[in-house]
Amino acid sequence: MVTPGRPTLAPEIDQFRCQFEQLSADADALTNPLSDEQFVWRPGSDSWSIAECLDHLNATARVYLPSLDEGISDAIRRGVYSEGPFKYNWLGRFSVRFADMRVRLKAPDDLLPGTDRTRSEILNAFRAYQVQYIDRLRQANGVDLARARVRIPVNGWLRIPLGSGFELMAVHSRRHLAQARRVMEAENFPG
Repeated sequence: MVTPGRPTLAPEIDQFRCQFEQLSADADALTNPLSDEQFVWRPGSDSWSIAECLDHLNATARVYLPSLDEGISDAIRRGVYSEGPFKYNWLGRFSVRFADMRVRLKAPDDLLPGTDRTRSEILNAFRAYQVQYIDRLRQANGVDLARARVRIPVNGWLRIPLGSGFELMAVHSRRHLAQARRVMEAENFPG
């Protein structure tokens, strides 16, 4: 059902919207039952806590959202439009698959979690960033997600399709929420 006054989202845009809404719901379901001690507990000195997993995703969003803005603006300026369906190039598909692998990499300094944020700040920021991703999806509605390009901030010279960029952020977020769930499965996780 179409809501009056709201444009219908292209099917692929709407699928991404659902993913970002689900990420917010998943983070709430994961963290609501936790005590503050459980939220910040680390399974080891070289492992992240649940708080750090989420704060890393917040740091990633802070860095990545301007790239999405740039890609969307450039596509609109150039008149790169299509309703889809979209077929992404090999680099876009590879970037998404690589983000989904359980390969442990050191995060760049600007994507490391903070050390002084409260539980409330981390969770509110996470929810707000999911809303901002959805806002970018609405801005990109009608843009050709395969021909529009977005720069990957970690590799400033590497550009992937805009749709792959949205998918990359959703996959990256699911990966770190899964990492946060594994923290709860650790042997000494506080009761």
